[in-house]
Amino acid sequence: MASIFGEQYFNSIGKYLKERFGCRVIKLSLDAGFTCPNRDGTKGTGGCIFCSAEGSGDFASDIPGQIKLLSKKWPSGKYIAYFQSHTNTYAPVEILREKYYQALEYPDVIGLAIATRPDCLSPAILELLAELNQKTFLWVELGLQTIHEDTARLINRCYPLSVFDQAVSALSVLDIKTVVHLILGLPGESREDMLTSIHRSCSKDIFGIKLHLMNVLKDTKLAEFYPDRIHIPKKEEYINLVVDALEIIPQHITIHRVTADAPRHLLIAPEWGYEKRSILNGIQKEFKRRGSYQGIVFNDSSPSRPSL
Repeated sequence: MASIFGEQYFNSIGKYLKERFGCRVIKLSLDAGFTCPNRDGTKGTGGCIFCSAEGSGDFASDIPGQIKLLSKKWPSGKYIAYFQSHTNTYAPVEILREKYYQALEYPDVIGLAIATRPDCLSPAILELLAELNQKTFLWVELGLQTIHEDTARLINRCYPLSVFDQAVSALSVLDIKTVVHLILGLPGESREDMLTSIHRSCSKDIFGIKLHLMNVLKDTKLAEFYPDRIHIPKKEEYINLVVDALEIIPQHITIHRVTADAPRHLLIAPEWGYEKRSILNGIQKEFKRRGSYQGIVFNDSSPSRPSL
């Protein structure tokens, strides 16, 4: 069965950016020094139970150092400054403006990706984002993780689903691209729960989606759940789940991640979680085996995967 995506089988953000800008576009993972309302006591303390001390930015560093390193591999490449660590709209607007515009001053930085929480988008911040959206290529990433309120309370997300819905609507009105983060494998969630989160997220006006493998990291609250309260899938089981998920995601939605990165010295489980290349290859092979591709069984009513 032919795929409109060729041998890749899904609408990867890398492919999208190359077609849009005519060259390889690389994300620069940044830690801008922000914190999170779920850490400083404003909404909660300790952060979400899966989050490392670095606020999911364990590989973040400065722009000049990354460009120097990456330009050797891709001398004609361009860059997106990815504000990754913690909550990157959680600061006064004047500080946000300074940091965002500083990033855009670097040669060959052609856009911004800003990871944040949906409860950290005040009217003033939305106004700043709308301004940036007129000046550069921009998307905003929202850490949803799950649509299920029981799971959200368990992981200490500290905001209800309605806040996410409002944030997506506000960004959509401003024509700002939204990318949604979802975690596959949260404690207590079934395959159907995970696919329902994906299905509902895709019913919104979103540009992209990130599917994260749930890594259990040292020094996180989640580590206290391991192994008794967490199902750790085999690699093949995870690969099949990702392909099931991609089959129900509409083809126009860009795929920004299908697994997760974690420093090996912090990773407790799954033991294969750092094998990113093997996971990606496995996903490609499973698509080929099924004669399938992203969106092949998408429909408007059910997250379940019909028989092919």
